[in-house]
Amino acid sequence: MSAHVLVTGGAGFIGSHLTRRLLRRGDRVTVLDDFNDFYDPARKRQNVTEFLGRPEYRLVEGDIRDQGLVDRLFADSGFDAVVHLAARAGVRPSLREPILYEDVNCIGTLRLLEAARHHGPEVFVFGSSSSVYGINDKVPFAEEDEVSQPISPYATTKRTGELMCYNYHHLYGLKTSCLRFFTVYGPAQRPEMAIHKFARLLAHGEPIPMFGDGSSRRDYTYVDDIIDGLVAALDLAPGFEIFNLGGAETTSLADLVRWLAEELAVEPRIEYLPQQPGDVPITYADVTKAGRLLGYSPKVPIREGLRRFVAWYRDHEPVSPAVSRVDSAPGAR
Repeated sequence: MSAHVLVTGGAGFIGSHLTRRLLRRGDRVTVLDDFNDFYDPARKRQNVTEFLGRPEYRLVEGDIRDQGLVDRLFADSGFDAVVHLAARAGVRPSLREPILYEDVNCIGTLRLLEAARHHGPEVFVFGSSSSVYGINDKVPFAEEDEVSQPISPYATTKRTGELMCYNYHHLYGLKTSCLRFFTVYGPAQRPEMAIHKFARLLAHGEPIPMFGDGSSRRDYTYVDDIIDGLVAALDLAPGFEIFNLGGAETTSLADLVRWLAEELAVEPRIEYLPQQPGDVPITYADVTKAGRLLGYSPKVPIREGLRRFVAWYRDHEPVSPAVSRVDSAPGAR
């Protein structure tokens, strides 16, 4: 039986991939997105172009903080579920604009929860982040670990969102899932994120800024795996649960740059810089709980994911002539 799902931030990277999956399986999707200028809005408009004009898809341009808009949307639409992905993203930008991050990520989430309480639906999936684990030195990170030491405003807002979701489950019976995403990458990834940014710099022969000595490690998760977990959480609709969605392996920054350079058939140039405030030394997901309750099992290892990303990059982004020539040479890859 098909459902009507509201996807906030549905013109973004993860949101557009989720929209495609939901439409493919026969659901109706309403997207609420404000097309802000955190990165070029034209990229987000490109993400939704393929959906426009389909009767089972509706695009609403607006801000999740706009109480009147949100209330009207919920009251008039009869949603069966909400997947809340809209947020101001990124650790470093949140250090520059902490009040904006608090406003969008906390007040915006609260507006949506209030609208769901008053108008339905009872199923609410919240996109959280591995950043909530902060300076936790126990790895891999598990959902029951202590998360009282976030080290950026962004991380703090995501933990706050989780707590608000629990409030609305406890007080009003909303079925809420909080999904802690671990460094999601893949086609249409945001341009400021590491893999996309590094690919662009490598492709144009520019140096890679490496904060620290390259030993920091991240659990990179291919977007298709994330969408598998998102859809499973949506269908399970538990009372209240927190799930890690990660790749369940870690990759050093130095290896990431080296492998990307190999896929692009270029020699990397590194600019070593001091460690940045707010950065954590490692992220690493324990996905045991997601495997048990959601059937989640990441399928795309990092080298395969990078190959897929670079293939998309070559089709969608300008590549320097030098890189194009190298790539066409026999045995370049």
